[in-house]
Amino acid sequence: MPRHSPSLDLATPERIAETALCLVDEAGPAALTFRALAARLGISLASLQRRCTDLAGLLDLCTDHLAARLPGIEPGTGWAEATEARFTALYRLLSAHPGLLALRGARPWLGPNLLARLVEPQLADSLAAGMTPEGAIAAYRRIYLLTLGCASFVDHRDPRAAQAATRTALASLDPEDFPTLTANVAVILPAVTDHEVYYGALRQLIRAAAPQRTVPGSGPG
Repeated sequence: MPRHSPSLDLATPERIAETALCLVDEAGPAALTFRALAARLGISLASLQRRCTDLAGLLDLCTDHLAARLPGIEPGTGWAEATEARFTALYRLLSAHPGLLALRGARPWLGPNLLARLVEPQLADSLAAGMTPEGAIAAYRRIYLLTLGCASFVDHRDPRAAQAATRTALASLDPEDFPTLTANVAVILPAVTDHEVYYGALRQLIRAAAPQRTVPGSGPG
């Protein structure tokens, strides 16, 4: 009978994911190494690697752990309201963990929690509302890419730093070559970190995609 390892009791998937997210949130993407994570967990590197064989597996574990926090939508909720609620929740979740987004890069996010709590119900609602499968998938993809891009474009946890970086970049421009940008710095800076840029674009996409028999509603904003 194989010996029981106390380290594996400490290295549950939930604890690994939460600890990894804390490391990234506290110190940035570069802080997430297997050695640093094993030390924070108080386990051996070998025990951690038995749970997550590589960085890709660790990132998948973290992202799907986050996806478990996505809300369920009450049955009977209108298509537009349900769509806005789901993607607003995803945007807020992603915006809270910019380091994880940076690490994932272009890797697909196809874990069971995301599929069960976002993709499957969203597509099912779209079909039930009268969309074709092609239309449902196209609408989902457009809204998902908008959400992912808006969440990852800047660090929304530190809007002052994001605006300062933009201000520095604009200040280096020659007004003769970039008259529009240099003349509108005061307007550009707030827009960099304004969440309403996302919410407004989200509602526009929802209105454009809404099946004709549904009435676009206003959800959380």
